[in-house]
Amino acid sequence: MSNLPHSPVAHAFSGIQWDPMQKLRLTNPEKLLLRSAEANPIDYTLSNREESTAYVKVVLKVLAEASGASGPSSKVSHLKALLPEEEALQMLYTDPMGVVTHYAITKLYNIVVCLKDKKRGSSVSMGSTFFNDSDGNLIDEWRPLLRVLHLGGSGDAFAQRGAAYCLAYILMAGCPSQRFSTDRSLKINHSSVEEPLQALISWITSQLQSSASSSLSLVTPTLTALMSSSEARSKFANSGGIGYLSRHLRNGTKGGKSNATVQQLYELCFCVWALSYECNSSSTIRAAFARDNAVHSLVDLVSSAPREKVVRVALSALRTLAQCNADTAPSSASKKEVTGSTFLNEMIGCGLMKYVDQMKERQWTDPDIVEDLDALHKLLHANFKEMSTWDVYLAEVQSGSLEWGFLHTEKFFKENAKQFEGPDGNFFVVKLLVALTGNNDEEVQAIACYDIGEFVRHYPNGRAIARSLGAKDIVMKLVDHQNKELQRHALTAVSKMMVQNWAVSWLLMLLL
Repeated sequence: MSNLPHSPVAHAFSGIQWDPMQKLRLTNPEKLLLRSAEANPIDYTLSNREESTAYVKVVLKVLAEASGASGPSSKVSHLKALLPEEEALQMLYTDPMGVVTHYAITKLYNIVVCLKDKKRGSSVSMGSTFFNDSDGNLIDEWRPLLRVLHLGGSGDAFAQRGAAYCLAYILMAGCPSQRFSTDRSLKINHSSVEEPLQALISWITSQLQSSASSSLSLVTPTLTALMSSSEARSKFANSGGIGYLSRHLRNGTKGGKSNATVQQLYELCFCVWALSYECNSSSTIRAAFARDNAVHSLVDLVSSAPREKVVRVALSALRTLAQCNADTAPSSASKKEVTGSTFLNEMIGCGLMKYVDQMKERQWTDPDIVEDLDALHKLLHANFKEMSTWDVYLAEVQSGSLEWGFLHTEKFFKENAKQFEGPDGNFFVVKLLVALTGNNDEEVQAIACYDIGEFVRHYPNGRAIARSLGAKDIVMKLVDHQNKELQRHALTAVSKMMVQNWAVSWLLMLLL
């Protein structure tokens, strides 16, 4: 389990007095139970099944009454750093409910850690503590955890991170896939966790819509924990999760906008790797990986190599995708089948073959990296042999990772001009090239301009088609670009689109 950071007001917890806090509406037995828990080790408090459940319900009641429905606390929720003892104790007078909220989250986290560490077969477990004996349903007292997640304003980072993390482990105890880690004799109604689990995942995806590192720090520990549950993986993928992860990974490499730390990139990549194991059992998830450019994001991670541990998990995810199949979960007849071959084509288009060949020359201390590189090398080269030159070009354009080479030459366009029509005659490859002239990589923009110009030269009536797709107006804007190489290719492409004898026209424009 990931460690929950200390609350900024942790030093004030010992100063909490339950009797004066009438707002919490605690009974005398509940106050006694809280005091007893403070006086004894947590493992002792949770050694008895009835007392364990009673203590959990009191802690959740404290959280419910302290957090309220009026939003985050006035002062404690805004704190970031750990306060000295004197300042923390002062918060008991200026914002007592904020301190108590953090106290309840901390205690609940300690409870979850203790129960997770108990040996299998113990009379006290996550299942026996958080699920009713009578009907096997999740106890109703869990709801304040969800309310903490949806605190208004700027929220409460400590409380939200802790609430999400605890809720994840509580709900996973009710998932069928986790029965091996709980007491199988317990009667648990699995349907009682479905809605709460979907609510938790919806909150996570809402946080992932932000590119801020602070939002990532709220959810990555919880999301990483949830990946051990196949039910959670499926719900997350069906909520658009693969797309959110891919975007964050893409923004975290090659000068992207993300402020994600290396650890956050590792956790995000770990989640992608875990989700890739669902590909064999779900055509929907395979399609999501293909649609959301996950391969592109993973290849970018491998090529930028932020840390060896990130490279290891990215390579493992790529290998799993490359080896997936549709044997047990084929797509419907109306949809194009996505398999490992689909992903291998995309990897080749992103230039992974070159990166793998280079990485095989290095000395790696991690045997998993060596094994994954060997496997990917064989798979990529075997797939490449079966691809035509046009297949390789198409994969590269679809990946958006254009690089100068034999695919961007006069010879290639002479031999493949008719292929640009596409199977439906809609020239979708030309449309992709036009879109790539707006890429944030200037080399990609320059190559796209060159390819558009060569298409115009070698395809009958290519000039009219390029104009109808808006290519001339878009490329014209790049003629004055500060990058001289991009400027040159844009000028050449415009010349090819405007006049028949483009070479003479281009020389005249340069002379003028």
